[in-house]
Amino acid sequence: MASTLGLVPITRAYLSSYYDKYPLLPLSSHVAAFSSQLRSLINDFCSHSPTTPDEKIVVDEVDCEIPHKIDENMWKNRENLEEIIYLLDRSQWPAMVQQQATEDPEFATVLDQLRNKFEESLETLQYFQTKNADSIFNTVMSYMPQDFRGTLIRQQKERSERNRQAEIDALVKSGCSIRDRYALLWKQQMERRRQLAQLGSATGVYKTLVKYLVGVPQVLLDFIRQINDDEGPMEEQRQRYGPPLYSLTKMLITIRVFLFLLWARVGAQKMTADQLTLLEGAANTYTCEFESFITFMGEVFANSPFFISADEVGASESRNDDYKEISIPAGKTHEVLLSVDSLNSYIAWDFALEPSKMKMDVGFSVEYTDSSGQNILILPYRRCESDQALHYKVDCIPPVTEPVPE
Repeated sequence: MASTLGLVPITRAYLSSYYDKYPLLPLSSHVAAFSSQLRSLINDFCSHSPTTPDEKIVVDEVDCEIPHKIDENMWKNRENLEEIIYLLDRSQWPAMVQQQATEDPEFATVLDQLRNKFEESLETLQYFQTKNADSIFNTVMSYMPQDFRGTLIRQQKERSERNRQAEIDALVKSGCSIRDRYALLWKQQMERRRQLAQLGSATGVYKTLVKYLVGVPQVLLDFIRQINDDEGPMEEQRQRYGPPLYSLTKMLITIRVFLFLLWARVGAQKMTADQLTLLEGAANTYTCEFESFITFMGEVFANSPFFISADEVGASESRNDDYKEISIPAGKTHEVLLSVDSLNSYIAWDFALEPSKMKMDVGFSVEYTDSSGQNILILPYRRCESDQALHYKVDCIPPVTEPVPE
């Protein structure tokens, strides 16, 4: 990609011209056909045997509006894949289905194969999401100086992700449902997206840090600021590639609801060969079409103009990786002022005296002055030849979410 490409404003029109290079083939007609057949059987189940209040919560999802954002659809597919995999686990088979499996080993083999197919789709989706998340982070890190400042950003990310994982682990330990866990996972994902958007719209020191210390082009900051906007540049991607994904999301929800109701109603009679054939055909169609879609979108994302490294836009030479040299006469004081303007900030520093035949040291301390002018000691005065700190917390930039003590 030419270096000037990254300096062009990343607008919806600009993305439109990029997406013109990646036309998406239509979905197989089997997607709509199987979805319709499954929906018809769901209606039959409900008319012959009214749903319980708990069943109704699941059945109502068939008629829920499909999310508009590509990212949210991916999480919705993950959630329903896990729900289906759970239902297809042998431990969840109704007694009548287990009896059929004992009488007909081929019947059991088909169900096991369907579970394996859905597990493969889930693994493909998880890899897709992880790879894209890593690409975004690595793109940002390519602009960071390769010193303690880059280390600080990595530590903050790792800390945030540990906190999020601890939150998930605590919820799972409490005995939550798959639905509850994914509600939290999506909430955490939106937190990540909001933080990314804040990076492009932040003011004061944080923006100065990004623009001058790190060297991120303003056009990328502007794009990041609008990343969550309903009518922002990313709306072009939703319009181009959203409808096929929405159909696949709807199909998967329909498969899950059909299987859920089927398991609830096979107590009185066995699962029919037609029902098994329909489930197998729908599963094969979904997994094939969804994995093809994911593969296609992986290529689109990998070459997207918003994944521009510092080297590609020629920013690597402009990064301020050099340290300033300061001469401090004996008995004199050198003061560095840093303004901060947001809560839960972390500051960092790194300095060292030049090598000398004489043993030399320097006095060093860190203070915080609040809005009233009162000084608060952060690091007490001490003599040293060098010092490095990666995460001293003050009351003010970049925000790092920490768990609230109970």
